Amino acid sequence: MQLTRAADYALRVMIHMAGQPQGTVVRLKTLAQDVAVPESFLAKVLQTLTRGGLMISRRGPEGGFELPANGLQATILDVVSAIDGPIQLNACLGEAGECQHKDWCPAHPVWAEAQIAMLNVLNRESMKDLAQKATQTKAQMAVSLAEVGR
Repeated sequence: MQLTRAADYALRVMIHMAGQPQGTVVRLKTLAQDVAVPESFLAKVLQTLTRGGLMISRRGPEGGFELPANGLQATILDVVSAIDGPIQLNACLGEAGECQHKDWCPAHPVWAEAQIAMLNVLNRESMKDLAQKATQTKAQMAVSLAEVGR
């Protein structure tokens, strides 16, 4: 399983927005530059996040995008699911289709265990947590660069 480009971009923009002061509204063009994503593609991603309630779209001259409080608490699982739909390692784990082989398939319990582990990991940290880690990493890199320059 591999994340789609849209899910990757959504995570980038959500983490970036979580690092902004609460209530900050950022224009699409600025967001695209800040997270290094093509503006047209990011517009579609932001529309999907807005429909999913993870982002707020503001119209008008002072318009742009804002991260609501629930967006700060969203996890990687929440963001990826908003973009790509439910995550499943194998079709036999989906809600819609019952697997005819799961009662006797020796791989099914392995897929089920891996699915639970993956969902637990993706559900562990919020966008706020990840934004704080990004800030710490940037600060550490700045210190390292300053030390190298001495």
